[in-house]
Amino acid sequence: MSRYSAAAIETKWQEAWTDAGIFRASRSEDRPKYYVLEMFPYPSGRIHMGHVRNYTMGDLIARYKLATGHNVLHPMGWDAFGMPAENAAMEKGGHPREWTYSNIADMREQMKPLGLSIDWSREFATCDPEYYGQQQALFIDFLEKGLVYRKNAVVNWDPVDMTVLANEQVENGRGWRSGALVERRELTQWFFRISDFAEDLLDALEGLDDWPAKVKTMQANWIGRSRGLQFAFDVIDGPEGHGEIEVYTTRPDTLMGASFIGVSPDHPLARQLEQDDAGLAAFNAECRRMGTSEEELEKAEKKGHDTGLRVRHPFDDSWELPVYVANFILMDYGTGAIFGCPAHDQRDLDFARKYGLPVMDTFVPADPPEGFTRPEAGGPAYVPPKSETVRYVRPVTGGEMQTGDDAVDAAIAHCESRGVGRGVTNYRLRDWGLSRQRYWGCPIPVVHCDSCGVVPERKENLPITLPDDVAFDQPGNPLDRHPTWRDVPCPNCGAPARRETDTMDTFVDSSWYFVRFTAPRAVTPTDLDDATYWMNVDQYIGGIEHAILHLLYSRFFARAMQICGHLPEKCREPFDALFTQGMVTHAIYVSRDENDRPVYHFPDDVEVHESGARLGATGEPVEIVPSAKMSKSKKNVVDPVSIIERFGADTARWFVLSDSPPERDVEWTDAGAEAAHKHLSRVYRLVSEIARMPAGAGTAEADDTLLREMHRAIHDVTGGVDSFGFNAAIARLYAFTNALAKSEAGGDAKRQAARTLAQLMAPMTPHLSEELWTMLGGEGLVATAAWPRADEAMLVDESVTLPVQINGKRRTEIRVPRDMDKAEVEKSALATDAVTKALDGAQPRKVIVVPGRIVNVVI
Repeated sequence: MSRYSAAAIETKWQEAWTDAGIFRASRSEDRPKYYVLEMFPYPSGRIHMGHVRNYTMGDLIARYKLATGHNVLHPMGWDAFGMPAENAAMEKGGHPREWTYSNIADMREQMKPLGLSIDWSREFATCDPEYYGQQQALFIDFLEKGLVYRKNAVVNWDPVDMTVLANEQVENGRGWRSGALVERRELTQWFFRISDFAEDLLDALEGLDDWPAKVKTMQANWIGRSRGLQFAFDVIDGPEGHGEIEVYTTRPDTLMGASFIGVSPDHPLARQLEQDDAGLAAFNAECRRMGTSEEELEKAEKKGHDTGLRVRHPFDDSWELPVYVANFILMDYGTGAIFGCPAHDQRDLDFARKYGLPVMDTFVPADPPEGFTRPEAGGPAYVPPKSETVRYVRPVTGGEMQTGDDAVDAAIAHCESRGVGRGVTNYRLRDWGLSRQRYWGCPIPVVHCDSCGVVPERKENLPITLPDDVAFDQPGNPLDRHPTWRDVPCPNCGAPARRETDTMDTFVDSSWYFVRFTAPRAVTPTDLDDATYWMNVDQYIGGIEHAILHLLYSRFFARAMQICGHLPEKCREPFDALFTQGMVTHAIYVSRDENDRPVYHFPDDVEVHESGARLGATGEPVEIVPSAKMSKSKKNVVDPVSIIERFGADTARWFVLSDSPPERDVEWTDAGAEAAHKHLSRVYRLVSEIARMPAGAGTAEADDTLLREMHRAIHDVTGGVDSFGFNAAIARLYAFTNALAKSEAGGDAKRQAARTLAQLMAPMTPHLSEELWTMLGGEGLVATAAWPRADEAMLVDESVTLPVQINGKRRTEIRVPRDMDKAEVEKSALATDAVTKALDGAQPRKVIVVPGRIVNVVI
């Protein structure tokens, strides 16, 4: 008998699948369609075990749906634009295109040995001109429909790299790559009008029944619907054009605790005042060097500048509040101005105490806990949930004991009745700024003409391709320094004009790629017939880190494309089901250098023993840090290629699917991989032996028992796959394998059960399953064989195995008819050797029979 050789088996069957073309998708009206998609990767150059887990899950679903009679679309592409490629060109020379396509080629070659059921004929990269040319066509259509526009906006500006940075690229006030102090600048930027869809995007979450609740909550919080009061404070002797300061608050019930007015350094009032106030100008300049993320503003020291202006409280003309410019207020949130209520906002409280401003409670706990100190008496800010009942000591209106929700409603009604503002529903979601000052991105297809203004490029001139002859030897966007590309005639009047040199945010590229897969070679953004057939994505799989922006932007794009005629109405929500998989983790190995700085080591360089871990080359001891997400910087990565070379792709697939529920993290260990390989080798040996058994039946009881176990396995594995319980399905396959190994059934029953085992394992271990299927005489490929169906009658076992306990400890078991009388069950238990020996001729004190469950003999 030959041994299990993954290397020989896997290459053979991958070639067989390719030759048969079984994964090439085409429209077919005679079968139900199924579109399974994993979030496509960025071509960094190396795949990791996270990729293996993600794509194996998608592959399992795709193969299962193919076996259950579906017409499956399972494509692959590359999210290929972005700064890493440009940075590589700056640091190492060369061109971003060369770096990107080289990495794509490397990663494709690393992925193919996994045996994924991908239709590679639909492959594309977002940096392909054929792809981004159609993206440019979408932009022009969006522009025509008013879904995209230009406006001035405050951005994070890196003065060294000379580019706009996202909030996440600002670290401690400095550019993540250059280290330069970031400035907040006002630039003209392009925006998608996503905020117009805020209510629809929020309300539609309720219909996404097959999305994780946590993802829907994250999106709902990001969209951030709130009911509040919008009103204005009158400025006393304010500068011309600034007679009032408009604010929006979700807590108008705290108006009686107002202590100050705060405005953003970018508020029109602050910008006007800084013209004549050098101190304010310096303060504003300092604020503009801060990042704009909420997290960074929350961590930063709260600072303010007293403008000297005062406003009147809307309920009392004699009550005046000072106006500060504050570093924690952003212009693009609300109105860029707030009223501070220090007693009920810790940020406001820190600010008030720093500048000696009053702190006035508006409410206190209805039943103060022991040790509670009111904020105005020196305690921390009291910020209860709005649903909690509190006692109002300074109510805007109404009684003392109210929930915050009731008090807010009453305060809005009271203010409206007095002509103080109006109740409005606002959303936290802001329009999506898509402009990026860099080369390696999709060019924005417009031209700036002195006579005609902003003119969209003619569609027949698309794609507007990136020039190849660019240099990265100086900071900034190379497109700004490329006159033969930049300077063009106006498409409208023919006069000299200038191309837009900003490129699109890479989130744009990934916001419609799933639609392009339905017709990747179409000469328009979509083929409506293909999109109508294949969309929606039936199952989308990806990391929780993309739960907000990518999914939200994709949902917006689907709506915008539908408005522009590129998608049918049914596709306004593009992903029917979403699954967010856990991470693959590994222990971290670290030593220290002469300066006590950490030095990280790859797992392959470390030998782990019971006494600890040491470097294999030098014997130097290393510390084992508990398992964490695989990270190149920590070197706790496992190369999938080396695992495939050592054990085979099926072992890697089996391990990442079996070790934990798919939504949880899985820790990669060599011992776990070795155990998975050992089990697959055992299956290979077992089936090899069964394939050589002579034909014929065994005893009726043995054959029936095995076939019943087979049908239970079909039922349980099918249910596990349908519910994403992959580890539970594999646990059931372990049990079925053990039952098959122990069975005394005849050759016919064992071959039938073994063929079913091969089919049930096929989505997880497709190569091994093909080999087993062939050994057992299965017709054609197991990949295209119909999924086995459980016979409901075989799921009902006429007999039951009951454990027999003696004084509470399990000693043996009996198998009896399921409907046997209790007295007969008792007789069977007392007749077993274990009970007979324990009684030694005496009578039991008691026999307890729980029908269908257990027998307990008390001696």
